[in-house]
Amino acid sequence: MSPQPPTWTSQTITIAGAGLSVARAGTGAPVLVLHHDIGSPERLPFYDALARDFTVLVPSHPGYDTSERPAWLRNVRDVAAVHQWLLTASDLTDVTLVGLGFGGWIAAEMASLAPRAFRRLVLVGAMGIKPERGTIADQALVSYIDYVKLGFADLSAYAQVFGAEPSTETLEQWDLNREMTFRIAWKPYMYNPTLPHLLGGVATPALVVWGRDDRVVPLECGERYVKALGQATLEIVEGAGHFVEMEKPEALASLVTRFVTPA
Repeated sequence: MSPQPPTWTSQTITIAGAGLSVARAGTGAPVLVLHHDIGSPERLPFYDALARDFTVLVPSHPGYDTSERPAWLRNVRDVAAVHQWLLTASDLTDVTLVGLGFGGWIAAEMASLAPRAFRRLVLVGAMGIKPERGTIADQALVSYIDYVKLGFADLSAYAQVFGAEPSTETLEQWDLNREMTFRIAWKPYMYNPTLPHLLGGVATPALVVWGRDDRVVPLECGERYVKALGQATLEIVEGAGHFVEMEKPEALASLVTRFVTPA
């Protein structure tokens, strides 16, 4: 018999004058999951799998999905500071950060700002570091639909998550989220040149996870994260692209669970 799916609740918390939408489920040690630049579906099997063992919080970044868009917000480190404030407002300590793609960049910035504040750091296909050989896929050169498809190794997984023909509401939200990304991560595109120099001070144990077939952020960036962080290991998930949590939810949840609660 499969386990009962967790019950999710949603609330809006005012941070720096803007409403931040936060979904929560589960019990146990807190895990903050930071979503991709395309935003996040309301429910994912990966979130449910984590909520079997942890208290999982999935905020919408300011300016993305259902969160308000602050007029003053200008860079990814601003987003990191907003999420730090969220943890303080929620009275949460000993938190594990799980950052997915763009959210991985935000998580890395949070760790660099508070090198001893977190229990564990998990970066999955994280942006934020400039590759020396390859390039981070430029979403300005393709439609927002093709950009999302680029993140999957198997397009059947795309159809399973979003449908063969995503809803008009989903397409409009992808477009709005892309506009917000261009505001805060355009020049330079999808990386912070200072970040690699600051990661060496992070005392939090880190797990870097990459899809073998990631066509959005090259695996080289994962290798550079491992090199820059003081305590990090690299895990590669076969048969996954950039959206590892959508293509291989149980595999990723298992990696995170074992890392956060080692035997």
